[in-house]
Amino acid sequence: MAELIDPSRPQKKDDRAMAQKLTRAIEEGKEGPPEEASPLVCKPNKLESWRLFKIMAEFTEGFELLGKYGLAASFFGTARMTFEDRLYKDATELAGRLAKAGYAVITGGAAGIMEAANKGAYDAGGASVGLNIRLDSKQGTNQYITDQIMFDHFFVRKVMLTFASEVYIYFPGGFGTLDEFFEIVTLIQTNKIRRVPIVLYGRDYWTPLVEFFRTKLLAEHKAIDSEDMNLFVIADSVDEAFDYILKNVRC
Repeated sequence: MAELIDPSRPQKKDDRAMAQKLTRAIEEGKEGPPEEASPLVCKPNKLESWRLFKIMAEFTEGFELLGKYGLAASFFGTARMTFEDRLYKDATELAGRLAKAGYAVITGGAAGIMEAANKGAYDAGGASVGLNIRLDSKQGTNQYITDQIMFDHFFVRKVMLTFASEVYIYFPGGFGTLDEFFEIVTLIQTNKIRRVPIVLYGRDYWTPLVEFFRTKLLAEHKAIDSEDMNLFVIADSVDEAFDYILKNVRC
């Protein structure tokens, strides 16, 4: 295989070294991962070439899957059944109404709020997509998926979820849900992705966090700007969320 260098362009020493390293990685990467692959750590001692190919494959498969859908809504929320029953019912109803309005519904593909949203889309006859992740806890895919992909790398999955939709809807959840919310709101704040509606569903759950933003981040420390508080809205009913989404999604 030829080296990954454009011969017509003058090469810096660092560029040439990196090109040579990537060329070797591609050659070595033709071999598959070991049967007992260890998790990726902070800084691998050795560049494991098979990982590069696995990551590239996940990106390719993810973009190909999402490319099949136009208008889409991403639902985030807990995989556990530990919140109020109405939240799961509301996720099902909201997803169903969006599916009937022409939205593909995209979730993390697992249980809890994700399953509720997929069920709503599925029962409405819409596209119900799951972007799941392999975990030691054996996180399975719910039964209401019409299309799916399983990822090994959280960061690839997050790129797909970021790329996926015209609106992002966050129901109550744990660290993963909060991580996904902060990912999207930061990308919009820094103009790395275009501004799209963000709906935080469930006033009791989200209000304390939003007040923390207002009192600590904004008022006390000036760590965000006042307009950043307008990057999301809180909704507490299906009607409120649905009406806001229809009025504010710009395709």
